[in-house]
Amino acid sequence: MSSLPSKTEILLWISNNPTKISKRDVAKAFGIKGSLKIDLKRVLEELALENSMPRRSKLFRNPNGLPPVGVYTVLKPDKDGDLFLDVLDWKKTENKPKIFLIEKLGDPVVSEGGQVLCEVKRVENRDYDYEAKLIRKISPNLNKLIGIFKGSSEGGIIQPVDKRSQLTWRVPAKLINGSVDGDLVKFEQTAAKGRLRDPVAKVLSVLGKYGDTRTVSLIAIHEHGIIEEFSKEVLAEAASIEQPNLESRKDLRLIPFVTIDPSDARDHDDACFVEIDKSKNNFGGYIVWVAIADVAHYVKIGSQLDREALRRGNSTYFPDRVVPMLPDLLSGDLCSLHEGVDRPCIAVKIVLNSTGSKVGHEFFRGLMKSRASLTYEEVQLAIDGSLNDRTKILLEEVIRPLYECYLLIQKITKEREPLDLNIPERKISLDEMGRVASVAFKEALDAHKIIEELMVLANVAAAEELYEKKHSFLYRTHEEPTKEKIDSLREVSKSCGLSFPKGQVFKTSHLNQLLRKAQHTDFSELINISTLRSMSQAYYGSEDMGHFGLSLKRYAHFTSPIRRYADLTIHRALIEVNHWTKEQAISQSSQELKAIGENISSSERKSMMAERDTVDRYLAAYLSEQVNVEIEGTISGVARFGVFVKLDGSGADGLVPVSTIGNEYFVYNRDTQTLSGEKSGLLLRIGKRVLVSLTEVVPLTGGLKLELLKLEGKDVPTFRKARRYISGKRYKKRK
Repeated sequence: MSSLPSKTEILLWISNNPTKISKRDVAKAFGIKGSLKIDLKRVLEELALENSMPRRSKLFRNPNGLPPVGVYTVLKPDKDGDLFLDVLDWKKTENKPKIFLIEKLGDPVVSEGGQVLCEVKRVENRDYDYEAKLIRKISPNLNKLIGIFKGSSEGGIIQPVDKRSQLTWRVPAKLINGSVDGDLVKFEQTAAKGRLRDPVAKVLSVLGKYGDTRTVSLIAIHEHGIIEEFSKEVLAEAASIEQPNLESRKDLRLIPFVTIDPSDARDHDDACFVEIDKSKNNFGGYIVWVAIADVAHYVKIGSQLDREALRRGNSTYFPDRVVPMLPDLLSGDLCSLHEGVDRPCIAVKIVLNSTGSKVGHEFFRGLMKSRASLTYEEVQLAIDGSLNDRTKILLEEVIRPLYECYLLIQKITKEREPLDLNIPERKISLDEMGRVASVAFKEALDAHKIIEELMVLANVAAAEELYEKKHSFLYRTHEEPTKEKIDSLREVSKSCGLSFPKGQVFKTSHLNQLLRKAQHTDFSELINISTLRSMSQAYYGSEDMGHFGLSLKRYAHFTSPIRRYADLTIHRALIEVNHWTKEQAISQSSQELKAIGENISSSERKSMMAERDTVDRYLAAYLSEQVNVEIEGTISGVARFGVFVKLDGSGADGLVPVSTIGNEYFVYNRDTQTLSGEKSGLLLRIGKRVLVSLTEVVPLTGGLKLELLKLEGKDVPTFRKARRYISGKRYKKRK
């Protein structure tokens, strides 16, 4: 088909092929290629926004009940943790039917508010009317949006918080649901946009007052569908769990474990201790102990806690709050390895030889007691010779052996050559009122690196243990970059005068060579950012694909089960292979793991986007008083429509629209990631230093608009606006 099918044609095809609703499936069915795919994507998004896909198709209509296949919304789990579905746009006079979702092994995890395509069947003699089987999980409710309500005599309008949206929504007076001017609201579209009017919406709930300190992260929580509140049933189950006694656990309480975390850490997953190996046949070697909170003791498979943790996938961290994977009673107390209290753990004893190579490991299910809860800063000060009352006692027995072992491990790490990017991490500090007090870049301390190295050791040991015992588990997978991305990086390097030769077997060492060449040059930031962008997205999978970035053959996440569900699955697998329990079905099957991996990888990306958007909004609020101020920065991204600039000091990213630069036409080169002026030859690329003026700040969306004043210390040349050309002919204004 050479033209785009109508919405009706698309819906009719989907009704006959209910398991194929992706853009790729539809494009293949109608022979859509090239630029038409962009139009197809728009049409599919409109269908989802209109709640039309696929339930309004005539083939689905059934006057005597629900259609055999349709799209439904997932309701909040009931007190037993069961999921039920809501019928969209129910307009009949009788009560809505109750639809029970049958969750099968291997099905992707669905959560409240999400939309699902299901096959439904009427049942008798149940406390519900229909049973539903999942066909496909659809993207979360596209019509549930967040915005700021502005009242009027006719009701009001809503301005969305999504920076990509150019729409406003009109709200009739009968649909404002008690909202008043300035409220942050959740709303949904009820009617499409007319020719002369904005689309109509109704307010679903009021989330708070825009401008309150809590609303910044609250916007991201609702916008990205982060589950915030725990049900009473989940909280009750957490409160009913008892702490374990020693029983069959190994008593590790005499080992002087310590936790080392950021000063603002809310929980303590891991503790460590290093000692010199006194064995005669391992002279110069070390014994590394890493103990991890035994979350599997508290969160049993199939429990409400487990189902809730799986729905969340991970904890999400904002500058002002944490949305935890587990209730605070567990994450902040019972599971956390607090100083001076007995805690159940799964520990690994790793033996290193005098060169830093691992010669063996052994896992235990034990009981431990942390000697101290230390911060990175005080450990670093102790290493540098500045001691306090706590570190003075621990220096010789705990801190110094940790540092010496780290220096030994570093030799092996350098030989392995994991990817060595130099991109500073930003930290936002808030005052008591919730406003941004400071923005700084975290200093890379040896204390951070010590813990990173020990956690990598423990994660590798867990992966090797399960692999050698032939047990299914979730790998932390990071595939090597695609050829297209490496070719693009090669073009960027070439434009900087840096060689990046082609190789038959691509390794991280090749990238590290490039990064070292760029070090101490004007192109260092450009090469670091471009290298990062060439990387594939890491994910959780049930197949052994290796970890490219760490240059490891196999890898798993084991060290953070309080905040990551992936780590909890590894703990359960270790418990099973080591026969530490008599319980049945302590770990998940390969089929279940595949579905779990897809779900928690998606949850991870969702959290990352929510965290990033929140930081953008905080930074925009922080910079809102600096409009028209000149700020230095570095070009961090180039697109056809303009350049992104990372501002000095705050690290915030703002956009310089290409239409505002020099009044000339710019040519965009995707391969070299550059914009070049047709008249001036002005070359804009990542890494170049600029002086900009902050012209517009939108705290609601986190958007910053900039004006380019200088490039590499030189004024930007300007020209008189050229007349537009259409099809090679000069365009003349109508009189």
